[in-house]
Amino acid sequence: MHADEAESDAGLVRRLLRAQFPEWADLPVSRLASGGTVNAIYRLGEDLTVRLPLRPGGAEAIALEARLLPRLAPLLPLPVPEVVATGVPGEGYPLPWAVHRWIEGRNPVEGELAEPGLVARDLAEFAVALRKIGLPGGPRAHRSEPLIAADQEMRASIEALRRTGEPFDADEITAAWEEALAAPRWTGAACWTHSDLMPSNLLLTGDRLSAVIDFGTVGMGEPATDLIPAWNLLPASARPAYREAVDVDDATWARGRGWALSMAVIQLPYYRTTNPVISANARYVIREILRSPA
Repeated sequence: MHADEAESDAGLVRRLLRAQFPEWADLPVSRLASGGTVNAIYRLGEDLTVRLPLRPGGAEAIALEARLLPRLAPLLPLPVPEVVATGVPGEGYPLPWAVHRWIEGRNPVEGELAEPGLVARDLAEFAVALRKIGLPGGPRAHRSEPLIAADQEMRASIEALRRTGEPFDADEITAAWEEALAAPRWTGAACWTHSDLMPSNLLLTGDRLSAVIDFGTVGMGEPATDLIPAWNLLPASARPAYREAVDVDDATWARGRGWALSMAVIQLPYYRTTNPVISANARYVIREILRSPA
């Protein structure tokens, strides 16, 4: 996916374990299929996973999660990853890495929820609980800046998308983006936000949301960044229930729509030939936003 990503395989994982955590070195290791863009994930035995960042930027999340997840987990209504151990570069692999506790579940697929209303309420409960956490000293969230900060990259990506042959009207995307930019900025206090509630960072058990994973973007920001599931996962029929449950004003909802659009438009030209999961999700977001009112 990335020209500069670190390569890995099951053999590397086993060598890293043997050198740093020999008690796990003889457990079965297999790479998990994933739409993720930041880490390679390996199943380790029945109860663990190994997370190897693909790039240096992803490696910063290893220390962040190890520090924050034990503090956040007791305050949230859903299970989140448990960091069991952190490893250091070695065996030819250049980055820090981590061992997590396995969480059972499956990733949802955008627009294919059996009970979208229930998932909408589960997501809202999580987002509101995270927003209300009062832990001091949180880092800035990945998307803590105003929406306008994404404008230059967004407009460049719109032009890149125009050249791909994807069946989207670039002028319509631009108009939707400018509508989001026109929303008043957030003026409230910064609050805790996950900032990357993509389907690949959510787990379902049965028809209900059962866990939220990958907290590498967590930190202090504004509530709009945790509204993106309204467009990247939920169908239009469940969007009103999500909005009511998260209890945000019109401006925050509009900024959330803008964040969802910017993420999709920036992702699609970059991942359209290398990551079918992310590119399919980006297409879903763009279609949903262009066919629905702000």
